[in-house]
Amino acid sequence: MDDNPRLGPSTRGAITAAPTVLYSAASVWELAIKQINGKLQLPLDFAGDVLAAGLEELTVSSTHVAAIDPAALPHRDPFDHMLVAQARAEGLQLVTADAAILKAGLPFVVDAQK
Repeated sequence: MDDNPRLGPSTRGAITAAPTVLYSAASVWELAIKQINGKLQLPLDFAGDVLAAGLEELTVSSTHVAAIDPAALPHRDPFDHMLVAQARAEGLQLVTADAAILKAGLPFVVDAQK
């Protein structure tokens, strides 16, 4: 939405060409917490802006919670663990620039900077 340079040309093309692009409700939750803590500022209707951009929300379900594998990531960030669990449970690719997630070498995780 903000033409971030951390999104590489291959990934940008794949996202643009994809019939469906999902975003996790867990990501919106994490961003809201960061906003509350003064670490970032979001637009007033951020969630609405994301939907208006054509993305579809992936809600957090008990199936996703059950798919969390504490051994999957080398760190304890609960939001990262949820994103990985959601991707695994739904058979999705997780696009991220997060070095900690990429370091895990999971086959369904795609480096957003490529």
